[in-house]
Formats: sequence, structure tokens, C-alpha cells
Amino acid sequence: IVFHPAFYLGDPPEKAYDTVKKYLGEALDQLKRENNRVWIRPEIMGKVSQFGTVEEILDLCTELEGLAPCIDFAHWHARTGTFNSYQEFTSILLQIKERLGRATLDDMHIHVSGIAYGKKGETKHLNLEESDFQYIELLRALKDYDVKGLVICESPNLEEDALLLQTTYDTLPKTD
Repeated sequence: IVFHPAFYLGDPPEKAYDTVKKYLGEALDQLKRENNRVWIRPEIMGKVSQFGTVEEILDLCTELEGLAPCIDFAHWHARTGTFNSYQEFTSILLQIKERLGRATLDDMHIHVSGIAYGKKGETKHLNLEESDFQYIELLRALKDYDVKGLVICESPNLEEDALLLQTTYDTLPKTD
């Protein structure tokens, strides 16, 4: 289950983190009591008013059993205005590997799209070719780090962009 965790609603990020962690922990405890083994995946969010930085999501996944991240690279690019290069994409993959282990990279849930953004972050999803999002660099990073799992395309023309992602990925050589 992938979900958008929260909005800050004027609270400092630390308070929002504590609130999200508390209630998410209660939900995970309930799932465990019911022997429901579903994975819960909080998503990296694209607006600065939303709870869901890379650090917040990885912290939650480290502290609460039964969580794994949903990494939306376009959201993070829109939120920061950066994180749009091979090195920046690999820095996130390295954080995941170091904090959550290689097994997490073997079972990833990733969202990709073109993205429009402003000073407050994401404004809307775009087709990949209409955006400055460097999807080829992302695909190189995913291939070089042998990331496995799901990539969900969220572009408005999702079928075309999903095919573009797949065919591009298949043509990329793996760098050693």
C-alpha cells in the first residue's frame, strides 16, 4: 500500500514526524495483530508543505517494522529543485542501501514522471519529454545499482512514457 503520509499544517517537521510515526506505528501494530503481512510504503512527496522528505521516509522505514519506501524521484526533484543527476540519484540509492539494506534495493517501488514545479515544489505531472527531469540518468543509476522491483509511470501519457522508460532502460549498458 503506497500512501501520502501527511501535510505539515503549520507544525514543525519534527512534530509532524512524531505524529506520523505514532499513528503509523499504531496502524502497523493492528496489521500485525491481524496477521496481515501487507507492506506499507510511505511516498516521497513533491510539495514543501507535505511530510515526506527522503530523510523522513527513510527514518520511518528504519524505525518502524513493516515499512518500505516509495521513492518518487520526480517528486524529490520538484521539491528540491535539484536531485536531477546521476550522482544525486545514486546518492539516494546509497542511502537506502546503507540504512535499509541491499534487500530493499531488490524490492523497490518507484514512481517516475515528468514534473512541473515552482518555489513550493510540485505543480503538476508532465510527460517525460516535456520536463527537465533527467529520466535517462535515473535509469542509468537504477541499472548500475541493479535495482529491482516496480517502476510506476505517473506521466499524463502513462502508456507511452512507460514504454519509453522500458525501451530506454533496455538499451542502456551497465557501467561497472
